[in-house]
Amino acid sequence: MRIITHTCPACGTVVAANELESNRVMKCPGLACQEVLRFKDLSADAREHFLDHRERYQM
Repeated sequence: MRIITHTCPACGTVVAANELESNRVMKCPGLACQEVLRFKDLSADAREHFLDHRERYQM
């Protein structure tokens, strides 16, 4: 299993791929950050790997 994350470009908050996938579009959870994060912000390789192995990433 790979650990797939995305770092907010505005504040540096790290968000897990499973959170981005379940919400698809979400406000950054960083304090006072208004950046909008999207599942498509992940690299194509990371998105494909996550979707192909979704069951491994469920909590």
